[in-house]
Amino acid sequence: MNNNLNRLHNASNPWQGKYKKVLCICSAGLLRSPTVAFILSQEPYNYNTRAVGMDDSFALILIDEILIQWADELVVMKYSQAIEIKDKFKTEKPICILDINDNFSYRDPELMELIKEKYGKNYLTK
Repeated sequence: MNNNLNRLHNASNPWQGKYKKVLCICSAGLLRSPTVAFILSQEPYNYNTRAVGMDDSFALILIDEILIQWADELVVMKYSQAIEIKDKFKTEKPICILDINDNFSYRDPELMELIKEKYGKNYLTK
């Protein structure tokens, strides 16, 4: 319980600065979402990013309510992930759907180009 209180406090830590906080989400949080987090943490975005997974069988860092609360925006790989997040966490946060399949390695140049091309174009409305 204390761990969650510490995490909840840190989720709203004012020293994180003025940067948009973006939670990047894929199945395991190992390949696509860390690549998205890397891209969005660089110029021209300079966002505060985290990468997580949705599948509790594979994810090293599993999405949860505290991470959702921390984020200003969510980025997912598939529409079905956006729907699952909205249903499970009842969030009204903006969700950008990249529509990128799970067939890329970490920081694959083609994946990086797809992210840059698709980011911000496909939002699931509230």
